[in-house]
Amino acid sequence: MGKWAPLLLAAVLSTAFCCTRGGIPTTLDGPFKPVTVNAGFRGKAADLPDSDPRVRRRVNGFEPEQISVSLSATEDSVYISWITGEFQIGDDIEPLDPETVASIVRYGRRRHSLNNEAAGHSLVYSQLYPFEGLQNYTSGIIHHVRLTGLKPNTKHYYQCGDPSIPSMSKTHKFKTMPNPGPTRYPKRIAVIGDLGLTYNTTSTMDHLRRNKPDLIMLAGDVTYANMYLTNGTGSGCYSCSFKNSPIHESYQPRWDYWGRYMEPVISETPTMIVEGNHELELQAENKSFVAYSSRFAFPSEESGSGSTFYYSFNAGGIHFVMLGAYTSYKKSGEQYKWLERDLANVDRSVTPWLVAMWHPPWYSTYKAHYREVECMRVEMEDLLYSYGVDIAFCGHVHAYERSNRVYNYTVDPCGPVHITIGDGGNIEKMAVDHADEPANCPNPLKTPDKIMGGYCGFNFSSGPAAGKFCWDQQPEYSAYRESSFGHGILEVKNETHALWTWHRNQDWYNSAGDQIYIVRQPEKCHVKPESLPRN
Repeated sequence: MGKWAPLLLAAVLSTAFCCTRGGIPTTLDGPFKPVTVNAGFRGKAADLPDSDPRVRRRVNGFEPEQISVSLSATEDSVYISWITGEFQIGDDIEPLDPETVASIVRYGRRRHSLNNEAAGHSLVYSQLYPFEGLQNYTSGIIHHVRLTGLKPNTKHYYQCGDPSIPSMSKTHKFKTMPNPGPTRYPKRIAVIGDLGLTYNTTSTMDHLRRNKPDLIMLAGDVTYANMYLTNGTGSGCYSCSFKNSPIHESYQPRWDYWGRYMEPVISETPTMIVEGNHELELQAENKSFVAYSSRFAFPSEESGSGSTFYYSFNAGGIHFVMLGAYTSYKKSGEQYKWLERDLANVDRSVTPWLVAMWHPPWYSTYKAHYREVECMRVEMEDLLYSYGVDIAFCGHVHAYERSNRVYNYTVDPCGPVHITIGDGGNIEKMAVDHADEPANCPNPLKTPDKIMGGYCGFNFSSGPAAGKFCWDQQPEYSAYRESSFGHGILEVKNETHALWTWHRNQDWYNSAGDQIYIVRQPEKCHVKPESLPRN
C-alpha cells in the first residue's frame, strides 16, 4: 500500500473513535464494532548485550544497586529493595552470607532530613543445575525493608544500605499512594507486560518515562532470562536452538542486567509485578519461580494471601487484585478461597474501582496462546463478574488488544473490559496472526497451558460460542487489536470514569494509539451483597 498506509490507518482510527467527551469514546457508546489495525511497527527483537553500559555493574563493594520501590497493601507503607555484593556463576560458587551486610533504610519527607530509620531482612538465592556443562548461579545479597507510618500522597526521600560499612546509596525519592476514597487516585498508572530487555524495551521505557506515572503495573514475563543457556548464549526461540539441553536453562545474570537498567525508574516509581511463564525457571529439586519470589517484595502477608503468586493492594480509590495463573486457581484451592475473602472485604463506597491483573489473557483473539488458560477462566470468571471487576489487564500475547465489556464470550455491559498489553518489548516475536483468520484456528486439544495442563473447552454449547472454538471473523467482544510495541496509561478521574490510553512506541510521545473512557455503572451493575458496605 506504500504511501497510502498512513491515510488508511488514520481512517481506521477515526471510525473507531466516536465523538463523545471531547472526541474520546466511552464504553457507554459501545459495544464497538471490531477494529484490526495491521499497520503496526514491530522492529527486530534484539536483547541488550552484557557489554551495554546500562546493564553493567556501576557500584563498588557492598554499595546498593538494583534499587526498587513496591507498595504494601495500604497507602502508609512501601517496600524498598536492593542488592549488595556480586553474583557468582560457574561450577565452583560460594553463596554470600546475608548476615554480613545490614538492611537499613533512612528516610524522611525532606531530602536533607532523613531522620527515620527502618531495618529489614536479606536473603541469597541460587539457580542450580546438576548436569555437566551447565553453570550454577548464586545471587548477591537481596534486601527488603518495609517502611510504615508514611504520610499518604506525599513525596518521601530515602537512602538504603549498611551505614556501618559505610555503604549507603545516593538519595532517592518516591511518592506514596493517596488514602482510599472515591475522589482520590494516583494521577497516572503505567501498565506494561512482557517487557524483557531488548532495544524495543528501551523504546517502551523511554515513552513510559515521558508520561511520568505514579505507579507501574507489570503483567509478568520480566527479564526473559530463560531464553539463554547458562553460558550466556541467547536465542529468540529456546526450543529451536537448545534441543539437547537436559533441562530448560536460565541465565540468571539477565535478572541483574534488568535490575540495573530499570533502577532509574523503579527506584522512584512504585512497581507491582505478577508472575509470568518465563519466571518459572525450573532447577534442581524441582524448584521454580525462585528469582521472581526472591528479588521482589510483595504485600502477600498484609493482604492475607501468604503467596508471591497472588496478592492485593489499594491505590487510592482502586483495589487491585493480582492473580496467579501458574499456581492452583481451582475453586477448592487456596488462591480461590483467598480471592473470595478479598473481594468480599472490598468496600466499593471507599474503593469504587476494582482492577485485576494476571499474565495469560482469557479474551485474546490472536493465534498465539489462543484460549490457553480456559481452565482458569472457567474457574474464576463467575467470581470476578459477580463482584463487578471493572478492568482486567493481562500480558503473554505479544500484541495489544482491548475488548468490549464481556462475560462468558458474550458482550455484557456489566462485564470487565479485558486489555492485553503483552507488547512491552520482549525478545520473542510479535503476535501477528489471528485465530479467526483462515487456517489459523489451533487444535483445541493442543491449546491448554503446558504448565497447568487440563482441557476445559466444554463451554461452547450455547451463546455466541455455540459449536465453535474459533470465530470466522473478529469476535464481537474484541473492540480493537494491533501488533505494535507499546505501553498503556490508566488515569482514573472519579468514581465512575477512567481514561485508558495505549501508546505505540513508533508514535510521538504524546500520541494515543487507542483511547477510551471506561465508565462504571454501579446503579445498573450490582455486585454481590457481601462486597457492599457493612453497617
